[in-house]
Amino acid sequence: MKLQSCNCNHLKLTNLLLNCADHFQTKQLLQIQAQLITNPPPSLHRNLTAVKLIGACASNANLRHAHLIFSQLPNPNVFAWNAVIKAHVRYGDWEHALTCFHRQVSFPGAPKPNEYIYTSVVKACAGLDAIADGLKVHGVVIKSGFDKNIHLGTSLVDMYFKFRQPGKAGQVFDEMLLRDVVAWNAMVSGYCLCGDLASARRVFGETPERDVVSWNAMIGGYVQNGKYSDAIDVFHEMQKVGGTMPNDVTVVSVLSACSHIGALDLGRRIDRLLDRRRRGLNLYLGNALVDMYAKCGTMEEARRIFDDMQERDVISWSTMISGSGVHGDAGEAFKYYFKMIESGVKPNDVTFMGLLSACSHAGFVDKGIDLFSKMVKEFGIVPQVGHYGCVVDLLSRAGRLDEAEGLIDSMPVEPNVIVWGALLGGCRIHKDFRRGERVARRLLELDSGYTGSYVYIAGAKALAGRQEDAADCWLRMQHEGISKDPGCSRIRGS
Repeated sequence: MKLQSCNCNHLKLTNLLLNCADHFQTKQLLQIQAQLITNPPPSLHRNLTAVKLIGACASNANLRHAHLIFSQLPNPNVFAWNAVIKAHVRYGDWEHALTCFHRQVSFPGAPKPNEYIYTSVVKACAGLDAIADGLKVHGVVIKSGFDKNIHLGTSLVDMYFKFRQPGKAGQVFDEMLLRDVVAWNAMVSGYCLCGDLASARRVFGETPERDVVSWNAMIGGYVQNGKYSDAIDVFHEMQKVGGTMPNDVTVVSVLSACSHIGALDLGRRIDRLLDRRRRGLNLYLGNALVDMYAKCGTMEEARRIFDDMQERDVISWSTMISGSGVHGDAGEAFKYYFKMIESGVKPNDVTFMGLLSACSHAGFVDKGIDLFSKMVKEFGIVPQVGHYGCVVDLLSRAGRLDEAEGLIDSMPVEPNVIVWGALLGGCRIHKDFRRGERVARRLLELDSGYTGSYVYIAGAKALAGRQEDAADCWLRMQHEGISKDPGCSRIRGS
């Protein structure tokens, strides 16, 4: 009877391990492991047990425990090596993945790596930008005859694009005997990553069968490279061709494009589409909609989406803070900030950029300086150039030019044209021409084509009655092909 009960427990344990391991929570994983140690089923090989447990650890992001399980194996087989290397790659622990691989190839008696291990190792090389290691691994792959494997070939294509070697990536792709949609998508994404949108579009057009990832790669590639109208055109093409439904990634990319070029009508249509399909407004879709409405200047609609969101993160709050500030409602920006703190969400550097910008637009000088100090002392956020630029702009607008220039001189990072430009703006407002001309010349040292400096110097000289010197400035601009761009705004229709 006892033997029958034991066999029954072994059967349950075996079934759990083989079929449900990926769904274990950490507590369940440890309970199963304890039973396997105290009463191991004789039918389960130790390596198989380890592979399943390592996979469960990876699903719970517990790489330390995965490595501990692997280290207890006296003779790990190729599947165990693959499991532990793959676990590290899955969570971006590229260095440990390569360390495990080097241990395997140098360990006496260890099995030779197979195509699955090489696929993970290639991904690790790409993640680390380890060009020398990547080239060596590719050479070994060819010698081992694994270069015909479609998954390994696709990983090599991706690796070379991440090394910024599109020619080599294209060569690997051309030599692949079989190419599935994943391989074609890797080519499109890779060319977009390298900024070669013409080649990306060509490959996208040649792709025999497109899935939603194909469309997302092309749309997202245009967005990442600042070609927002092209991204929207591809989205319209996707709808026209039919056969592929947009997913959340598609929607977020298109909404980002809408926000950058003010395509409010399309953004609203997407909003209505989501509402009509009764798709849950998850965090990412909610943030994308809030950002689109805020950047298009419709804060009421941004607020409506924000209020409907069941979950909000630092991006959600920061978007509302920045949007309120940009549109001249500093009081509303600070209301969101205080509510954010009350809700337990910790602000980040973007949050403070939005608040400092709001202070600058509203003229809250002392409040802005206090906030800058609080950002460093209370939240431990290291100020970036943009934060300094906001405070310099704040002080310069208020006429506190000595303090603004003193802050620039004390910056631990090199001030850029935006920071110096903010001070130049203050000099223009408060007619400090001597300081202004010095700042303008400093700007020209940083960027010889900085239009604002020429315009300022020419204007200052004209006001001082030095018309010939002012004319020389304008002629120099003309000679060097520098023109003063007129300001403009646009909201794109459908």
